[in-house]
Parts: sequence; C-alpha cells; structure tokens
Amino acid sequence: MPYDKSPPYPPEDFLTVRYEELLDFVRSVFLKLGVPEEDARTVAENLVTADLRGIESHGVARLRRYVDGIRKGAVKVRPNIRVVSEGPSFALIDGDSGLGQVVGNFSMRLAMRKAGESGLGFVTVRMSNHYGIAGYYAMMALEKDMIGISMTNSRPLVAHTGALGKWLGTNPIALAAPTATPPPFVLDMATSVAPIGKMEEYSRLGRKIPLGWGIDAEGKPCDDPDVIMREGALLPLGGLGELFGGHKGYGLAIMVEILTSVLSGAAMLREVGQTEAPQPANVGHFFMAIDVARFMPVDEFKGRMERLRESLKKAPLHPEFERIWIHGEKSYLTSLKRIEEGIPIHRRVMEGMKLVASEVGVRFPWE
Repeated sequence: MPYDKSPPYPPEDFLTVRYEELLDFVRSVFLKLGVPEEDARTVAENLVTADLRGIESHGVARLRRYVDGIRKGAVKVRPNIRVVSEGPSFALIDGDSGLGQVVGNFSMRLAMRKAGESGLGFVTVRMSNHYGIAGYYAMMALEKDMIGISMTNSRPLVAHTGALGKWLGTNPIALAAPTATPPPFVLDMATSVAPIGKMEEYSRLGRKIPLGWGIDAEGKPCDDPDVIMREGALLPLGGLGELFGGHKGYGLAIMVEILTSVLSGAAMLREVGQTEAPQPANVGHFFMAIDVARFMPVDEFKGRMERLRESLKKAPLHPEFERIWIHGEKSYLTSLKRIEEGIPIHRRVMEGMKLVASEVGVRFPWE
C-alpha cells in the first residue's frame, strides 16, 4: 500500500527531488570539502536515507552542521580511525574526530566481521561526531543475515527525571532483524519523547509542538520548539515525572550513555560538544552484530520473525486505529514511494542547501 510517514504539510512548501540527484549533490559537497570519495558517498547515503525513510529531522536538513564542523576544523576529513584494543568479539575504536558516519560505518563493519568469526561482535567508540540515524548502522547487519544494534550519545538536550535544564542527549537505540519477506524489523528510537531534529522541523515550519515533548526553563510544559531549544529541555521517553514512565526513558538514556561513553572513554553528559563547534565533540557510539546462524538456521529464524509479525497483526484492532504497524514498516513503505515519486524537501532546507553549494563552490541542480 502507498504510504508516506511525513505529516500532511502544505505541498507548496516542498520541492520534490529525485533520490539519486539528491545523493549526488550531497556527495559533491563533501568531495569539495576534501572528504575521500568512498567516505563522501557513505555520509551522503546516510543523510539521504534518512529523508528517503521519512526521517527528515536527520536528513539533508543537517547538512549545514557537518559542513560547518569541517570548515571550522572540529571534524577531520581524513581521520586516523584506529583500533585501540580488541579481542575475538570486541573492539574499542578511536574515531580521531572524523565524520560520525565514516567512523560509524568502519565500526559497524568491524562488529559484523567479528560476529562472522565468533558469533557476536560489539564495538564501542570514542572521539567521533554526530552519526545520523542510528537505524542506518543496525540495518547494515541485514546484509549478512545478522541482527544489528546501534546506539550513540549526543550533546545535552534532555532534562532527566526531577531535573531542570539540558543534561542528557537524546541517546537513540536501534535494532534491525532479518525477516523472510520485506520489510525487515527496524526499531530506531530516541530515548526522549521526541528527537531534537523534530523540534527543528516544527520550528522551521512555524508550528507548535504537542505539550509533553519538552519543558521551559522553569520546568513548565511548553509547546514552543524555539523556547525549548533555546532555554528549556526535551523530556525523556514517558514524559515529565514517573506517572507515565519518564524515569524509564531516563534509565534507557543512561544505559546508552554507559555503553557509548562511560565504557569507551568518550565525553559524557554536558561534556559532549557539537559537531559544528571549534573543539572536538568526542561523541561515543556502540555497535553490535549477532550472527543468527550461530543460534539456528537463518531460514528458521526468519520464519519465526514472520510468525511474530503475523501474531502481532492478528490482534483485535483498537477502534481508534486503522491498522497495526510493526517497527520499520512505515519507513519502508515511505522509501518505496519516495524512490518512485521523489523526496519532498522543505523550501527552507532547499535554501540552506543552495547557500552551502554557493559557499563550497558546487553546482546547485535545482535552480
């Protein structure tokens, strides 16, 4: 069935562009900035995949962040990504302040290689930068019929339960598992009620956010994304307080913090910098790959995944819902639609990309 997970914004505010055209443009920007060909394509694929799957908050709208980080010297275009320590199933990586997508790609492939050799591979990373959507790396494991897990910490944006101000990152968790028929299972979630990119998206569109996503400087629920970003804070998954499980979202964010930063030696909490700041962000990541074939035949696992999906979908339908979705379905269907019809990009994002093109000296193909 056709599906696009974007909210129904006015179509006149968007320009539709082809996937390959957008990919080539983003790649050309990074090439112009001195990023090697393979790495430039990795970053471009990560960003455009986000838009393709309907995750505009982490797509080409973030291009400025990476460009500024490179131009200010905080992000290295040719980092010395190195293995600090490793064993048969684990490794610690120093990303040398490289682009997060490049460091992430290197690290997830290492986790997959170790899983192929020993059944399980996990890699923790320090000295990296913002790496885009967490699900991108989890989905890499699907190439090998493996289960993939990806997490990262981030700059402080979230007020943990009982606190005022920004302390925790949105600290996303992603897990992808292969299935017999598409789409694969893909969970990709922030541990906050909403990611900061969603705030930026609502601000760009001049829209109010739902009450419960964030608080102002005094701790009061706020529907103004600009106030939340400037002086307030996002809330952990479950919202304010403990009544609806805000302390659980807080706990999940701390779990991510432990695996990505405490264990790796990366920056923690308010120590984490921004990609576009002059000093290194020192973001931490965590990647895991699990070789399904070490536990049971791959076809048997995929069959069990189908049974899981079918059982969930056979549940009696709540009267306020039209269907039951499984994680990854909406993004998958959105990507099919956008591959065929093009990717809608907001006019303000297009203006931002045009300015970047002018600054770095590449052709802007949508004049």
